[in-house]
Amino acid sequence: MKTPSEVTADIQRRLQGRWHSHLADTDESFPHAFPLGRPTAAELKADYAAVHARTIEWQDWARSREVELVYVNRVAKGGSTQVLPTHVKVESIDHAAAIVAGEWPERLARSRERLAVMRERYPHVADVDRVLRLVDMYSMVDFELLVDVADWFLEDSSRATLGITPRQVPVPGVHAKWLQSHRAGVQALTGLDDLGLLPAHPPRIHFTYLDPGHRASGERVHDSATVGDAFEPAYLPGVVAISENKDTAIHFPPLAGGICVEGVGKGGKTPAAFPWIRDAPILVYWGDIDRDGYEILDGYRNDFDRDIDSVLMDPMTYEAYEEFGTDLDQHGRPLSVGDPRPVERLRDDERSMYLRILDEEHIGHRRIEQERIPLDRALEAVNRMRGEAGLLH
Repeated sequence: MKTPSEVTADIQRRLQGRWHSHLADTDESFPHAFPLGRPTAAELKADYAAVHARTIEWQDWARSREVELVYVNRVAKGGSTQVLPTHVKVESIDHAAAIVAGEWPERLARSRERLAVMRERYPHVADVDRVLRLVDMYSMVDFELLVDVADWFLEDSSRATLGITPRQVPVPGVHAKWLQSHRAGVQALTGLDDLGLLPAHPPRIHFTYLDPGHRASGERVHDSATVGDAFEPAYLPGVVAISENKDTAIHFPPLAGGICVEGVGKGGKTPAAFPWIRDAPILVYWGDIDRDGYEILDGYRNDFDRDIDSVLMDPMTYEAYEEFGTDLDQHGRPLSVGDPRPVERLRDDERSMYLRILDEEHIGHRRIEQERIPLDRALEAVNRMRGEAGLLH
């Protein structure tokens, strides 16, 4: 027989999965009888005292929560007939919310208010239960903004063809990031498949020319390029080094035929969009020795769909510079451990280092920032790769 806490969890799961459709009258989830489970005949005969104690526990629980129990007659030890509870009857969704408690009573009240707004002002919304769930976690301010923006588009349907940026929507309090995060809600209330907003600006990369001859020519040293734009670098690089941090990319030492690209965070789709980076004879990545550094490296290899060498991210480098490491993030908070990700494209030494710094029992710092490693060490590592590839001259 289940415990009251187990059945409370069952009630919460039913609430979590069906509250929105129940409120929208597309599903009748309550009243509902939750089964308590049935002790076997052998259990009744062998240890009826434990079953009886559980029955008393259920009766006390039901009384305190004004819940009705459903009973059945069962044969116990000695052939005697005993009355045992089999189900908990929860009469309504509000009754369920009161049993589960926590945020649920307030959550249902808030959702009913938003449902009333949607039915009154947006009767054309067909799948109102889905929209109700979509706006469930909106703050009061965000829901009011959602209504204001939806009304702005509905006041004049031609506004969806204006071709303006999210920042240009003339509703107080609305900015590009807000509309980007809440576009699905606006489309749901308006019924518009397309709000006619201009797409976000294409991503860019920033990079530094490293070739000594080019730098001596007086031409620009630092450059940028936009995805989709017609662009060719000052020279086709023989070596491209992608550096996780800006400082190391800008100050990377001179390197014949080299270009150093500033990293763009997790994922490498943006730099992979440039053929002169994607197809460089030697392509290396240099990042911090920490969780992000290895996960970024794994993501770059996936996005480039080619092998990318890493530099100074191996156990030997960790041992050499561990004393300069840290266990705090940029906000001064301790670095969390967390479960490792698959990182299937890491090499053996990279994966071992990744798992090592995520191990709860790890002794030593969990992050060595690449700025703590001298730049000439990175240059040596890249030149070693050039030599192995027969490109050193």
